[in-house]
Formats: sequence, C-alpha cells, structure tokens
Amino acid sequence: MDKIEILVRAVHVTDGRLLVCHTKGADNSYLPGGHIDFGESADAGLKREIKEELGKACRLSGLLGVVEHAFMQNGERHHEMNLVFQAEIEDLCSSVSPESKEDYIEFLWVPLEDLAGSDLEPAPLKELIPVWLTGGTLSSRWASTV
Repeated sequence: MDKIEILVRAVHVTDGRLLVCHTKGADNSYLPGGHIDFGESADAGLKREIKEELGKACRLSGLLGVVEHAFMQNGERHHEMNLVFQAEIEDLCSSVSPESKEDYIEFLWVPLEDLAGSDLEPAPLKELIPVWLTGGTLSSRWASTV
C-alpha cells in the first residue's frame, strides 16, 4: 500500500487502567479509534469510531500527541499517522471489559504500571502515554517508528 493512513486514537484511563482494543487472534493491542473519513474532522472521526466500537459517547479533552508508525501486516506495508486524544468515554468501569459492538475486536484494561511490558502498538505509546498524562514537554508530543 503506497499511502499514509490517518487514524485517531483515544486514551481513556479509569482507576489507573488504560482501555485498549484487541483484534481477536492478533498478538498486539492498540488504542480505541480508527480511520478518519474524507471530509471529517479528527475529533468527529474519533467520536464516531468510539460510538461504532463501543456504542458510547465520548468527550475529548485535547490532543496528546502524534505517533507515526510503519509496519508489515499480511505481507503488506502500512504507514500511518496516529493522532492521539485524551478522551472520557461514558459509563465505563475498569473492573469490567466493555462489550464490543464489532465482532472482530474486544476491549481490555491495562494497568498503567504494566504498560511498558504490554503488547500495545505503536510501541512508542508505552512510554509516551504516561508522560502525556503527567503533562510532559512539547518534545514528547511526537514519535515515529519509521
């Protein structure tokens, strides 16, 4: 694939636990969200994706940062830009995994103290999210795996 994909991702933390998404049968997890549609703003795209995936509304508190990511999947190259927002998703309890509205994904909670050893992709997020949540410097707002 010779295009750069633009994705929006949500960082939702409750009781020191980060909500992550997992494609059933895959080895990694990722932040909830997805692709922005043509003509759609980033914030509207993330709210739509959360509604599609979880059936819930969310409120965004701002852009935390951007992670550029390149990887191979099923023999195909991918290159994406992840716009990562802090989000409050309604009616979630960190002691229960939220039900997915899409049959190929599931949601899990990862304690922030276990994030570094998790399977979260893109990998730079494992270090960036704790920095972002504690008001890190502007130099920590960008990372790339390219």
